[in-house]
This record gives sequence, C-alpha cells and structure tokens, in this order.
Amino acid sequence: MANTMNLGKSELMTMATRSMQTELSPGDWNDRQKLALTCRALYDAGHDSGLAGQISARGTEPGTFLTQRLGLGFDEITETNLLLVDEDLTVLEGAGMANPANRFHSWIYRARPDVNCIVHTHPLHCAALSMLEVPLQVSQMDIAPLYDDCAFLPDWPGVPVGNEEGEIISAALGDKRAILLAHHGQLVVGATIEEACSLAHLIERAAHLQLLAMAAGEIKPLPPRLAKEAHDWTLTPRRSQANFAYYARKALRNHPDAIEIPGASA
Repeated sequence: MANTMNLGKSELMTMATRSMQTELSPGDWNDRQKLALTCRALYDAGHDSGLAGQISARGTEPGTFLTQRLGLGFDEITETNLLLVDEDLTVLEGAGMANPANRFHSWIYRARPDVNCIVHTHPLHCAALSMLEVPLQVSQMDIAPLYDDCAFLPDWPGVPVGNEEGEIISAALGDKRAILLAHHGQLVVGATIEEACSLAHLIERAAHLQLLAMAAGEIKPLPPRLAKEAHDWTLTPRRSQANFAYYARKALRNHPDAIEIPGASA
C-alpha cells in the first residue's frame, strides 16, 4: 500500500532531498580533474571558440587560482597542464602563461568570497543572443536554476584584459550566479566547480531556447513563485554534483586523456 499519496509537495520534496544525500554519489575527482573534465564537457557542448574563454577555480592559498594555459583549446586541457597563478597572473605552478583576460577573474574572486569557480566562454547561442543586446529570459523548467540569477551587461567594455573591465564585469555580475555579456558571451560562477559546470551547460541551452522562442513568437514569463521554487529545488549542491558526474562520465568516454591518474571514476 502506498504511504506517500496523501503527502503535500513540500513534504515530498524534503524526503527526496534527504534521499539524494545518500543515493547520489558526489564523485571522487580532485579540483584539477574537475576543471579538465569541465573543459572537455563544455567543448563537446559547443562552448569552444578557438582559444577564447577561460575556466578557473580558487587555489588552496589566498589570492591564487587554477586556470588553463593560453594556447590550448578546451579540448586539450588535462589535469597536468593546468596552471596555478596569483592575482597578477604570475605563474606559480606549471609551464606557459595564463590568458591575459583571466584578470577579471581576480576581480570577481575578490568581490565574491562565495565563488570558487568561474567559467567564461563564447558559445554559439549565447554569443548570438549577446548581439541583440537583450537579457536572458528564463521561461522553461529545465533552465530554472538561472531564474532571477542571471545579470546582464548591456554595454561591451572591449577586450577584457584591463582592470577597468574587471571592475565593470564584477560589478555587473553583482550577487548573481550568471551574466550575459552583450557582444561577448557568457560567464557563470559557482560555489563549486560542479555548480559552475552545470550552469555553463544551462546558460547556453537557455540562449538557444530563447532564440528559437523569439523566432516563433512572444516569450511568456514563468509564475514567479513557482519559478523560485524550481530554482531552489534544482540548484542544490547534491544535484550539481550529480549533474557534474554525468557530464564527467560523458567527457571521459570521449576524452580519456583528460585525466591522467588511473582509476579515477564517478
């Protein structure tokens, strides 16, 4: 006999959340492996744009972060060719140089102590939407984690290699987890690498959906209460970990060279 058919939605959601803590594996990758797998997964999802775009994660020492080496595409990143740099982009560990555009990552990390990972890319649909100078519209359940959580920078400040762009982008991001940058691309931040990876996948899907919907008619808004409920339900640490584990398994099937430590798995 069923025991839950008379329970309310909030009770069922609480039960499911508890079950996720024990039934969903968080994976056992280290930060370097997570960054490499994120790069490969995003490459497969259409985030490649030559050498454009950066990913970073806070280092163990204050004022440091891991990032990829300039000159390598997302499909070439491995756990061993990542760099550890300081806020001035001076390389502390690894060979080569960081992308000069990583400078605005330093500004975001300073402004947002809650952020531990930044993903900035120029995927096709985000880049196309950015050309219209319109904000991202979240009006579909799958992309609810971005509801009321995506800022918009309407003015292009130019190539983001100066401190001015760092100040502008970090201020425009505010306390949001994502931002659409006009005439540029997208940027997402996360409390974890897993969260940032998940949001990077979602913002490109959101832009794609928006362009399709705009071509067909007028986009209708989500009911705010239900949209907020969906945002909070889908954007929990365990769900982000489960999403990441899925993306990581796919990436490893397509790019087994991304991780060079034998036996790493979900």
